[in-house]
Amino acid sequence: MLASQGAAVDAVNSTPALTEAERVDRLRLIRSDNVGPRTFRSLVDHFGSARAALERLPELARRGGAARSGRICGADEARAELAAGRKLGVDWLAPGEEGYPIRLATLDDAPPLLAVRGDRASLMRPMIAIVGSRNASGAGLKFAGQLARALGEAGFVVISGLARGIDQAAHRTSLASGTVAVLAGGHDCIYPPEHEDLLVAILEQQGAAISEMPLGHEPRARDFPRRNRLISGAALGVVVVEAAHRSGSLITARMAAEQGREVFAVPGSPLDPRAAGTNDLIKQGATLVTEAADIVNAVQPILERPVMYPVDEPDSEPFDRDPRAHDRAQIASLLGPAPVTIDDLVRMSGASPAIVRTILLEFELAGRLERHGGGLVSLI
Repeated sequence: MLASQGAAVDAVNSTPALTEAERVDRLRLIRSDNVGPRTFRSLVDHFGSARAALERLPELARRGGAARSGRICGADEARAELAAGRKLGVDWLAPGEEGYPIRLATLDDAPPLLAVRGDRASLMRPMIAIVGSRNASGAGLKFAGQLARALGEAGFVVISGLARGIDQAAHRTSLASGTVAVLAGGHDCIYPPEHEDLLVAILEQQGAAISEMPLGHEPRARDFPRRNRLISGAALGVVVVEAAHRSGSLITARMAAEQGREVFAVPGSPLDPRAAGTNDLIKQGATLVTEAADIVNAVQPILERPVMYPVDEPDSEPFDRDPRAHDRAQIASLLGPAPVTIDDLVRMSGASPAIVRTILLEFELAGRLERHGGGLVSLI
């Protein structure tokens, strides 16, 4: 099998398993107000542990202008979530632990804890994402199934979003060879509801499901782009079978490109609006796909290269240094609703990068800052 040649490359980046206390602390931190994956990583890098970061949250939020500290997840609440998940067969894994997808762990916004259910071995194998229209054509559904079957025979796991249309066709056809469903809600809030049977089949046939959302979380519109970054981030590449203009599948393709993943697109008739997005992707440089070999040949060189992990190195200036009020006022005046790069803030303010990052972190924990892709930030 072609994919088996990359098995050694996609081996576990083994790190010591978390203690139960560390897992509770990490869950508390990521479940606290205004703490996302990037902020989580910055806090732990600078303060050395999730527990130390939790102790600093109120002070940092106050310095950022919050009238009162945001909600900090309690230890009992975190333990209860872990216990409830385990009753469903869900484990919360940190990057580097067995069962946390290798390539997903390389992202700077990788979930600090990933809720995993099913066969962990399938999550450690090379993956290809297949996504597309929910309102797919019969031809699109058939071709998605053919691709999924052929990729499975080549040794790849197919990953997708459990959605209607192309996603479910890819999942159903790759049940025997291995498939991973990425959920937009919690493990107990399956969307769409009619795919609960599909998820059961995935889990029964050595597949897996992953989510970064808490149990009980019903997916909302804004949760699907977050889910899509996990689909593309865990994969070597993303294949878009059908997608209209403004399709969510095009968001997945854009995220894949930003993450350094391969982007593939299946051409379609110019008369079919469901092919408009895929045809545009091809014009923009996506690899045209008419058979699975187009995908396998493109990703084979990637499989032969080692996976590069981000290096956690604390900045030379710690976060516990209190920036001057003048610096805060200046950074606040440079920010607005339009996103701006952090590098531009450093250049225009004349402050050191460490001071700018500290102030931005304070603003974020105070609920005043929104982070975008590509190092862009804006005021809320």
